[in-house]
Amino acid sequence: MRLKDKTALITGGARGIGKEIATRFAKEGADIIIWDVLDEGEKTSEEIKRLGRKSVFHKIDITNLANVQKQANDVIQEFGRLDILVNNAGITRDNLLLRMEESEWESVITVNLKGTFNCTKAFIKYMMKARKGRIINISSVIGLFGNAGQSNYAASKAGIIGFTKSIAKEVGSRNITVNAIAPGFIQTPMTDILSEEVKKNYLSLIPLKKFGLPEDIANLSIFLASDEAKYITGEVIRVDGGIAM
Repeated sequence: MRLKDKTALITGGARGIGKEIATRFAKEGADIIIWDVLDEGEKTSEEIKRLGRKSVFHKIDITNLANVQKQANDVIQEFGRLDILVNNAGITRDNLLLRMEESEWESVITVNLKGTFNCTKAFIKYMMKARKGRIINISSVIGLFGNAGQSNYAASKAGIIGFTKSIAKEVGSRNITVNAIAPGFIQTPMTDILSEEVKKNYLSLIPLKKFGLPEDIANLSIFLASDEAKYITGEVIRVDGGIAM
């Protein structure tokens, strides 16, 4: 029960990595708020309630700052505080640069990077007032070494890394830690749609010769959210089977 009686909000918590983090946080004693555009978030929230923890689901577009700030105020009114923020929501719109539409660039940057900015900005004042907090941003190894056909995604995830380090310096004196996790190839609904050839190529690059699971990201998230990681901030930790070594 490393997160006993903590309050945590996970964006993109309806399924995949976000759902695993939300569920595992609840098992460690946290109450959970899920923000997502997918209606599946309601089902995930009900699953968490059956674990004996308080949970709510808000269907929210995190690209709209005014809406995010309003919902953040509602969270604070209902729960009294927010101890842990996990910026996990993200999308892909893969294409080679020559073929990439402006809309494909803007949608990925807006959801992945601006969404992280919006949610952090909305809650940081409450954490600063409380003089404590944990912020965990989900980046990607693609943000470290790039990938053909993913210039938009790579830019958004690299931006999250720079954002993480900058905010860590801004709020460290208020006992708030800000860290990023850079997953490698993790088996989720987002990766399930890839062709077998693409998966085979990825697998050949991974020293451990296997794909990661959402629980691998959740395990590190629990650690970073707990008191065990109270002296770690501004870090980018890879969970990638060695692919970015």
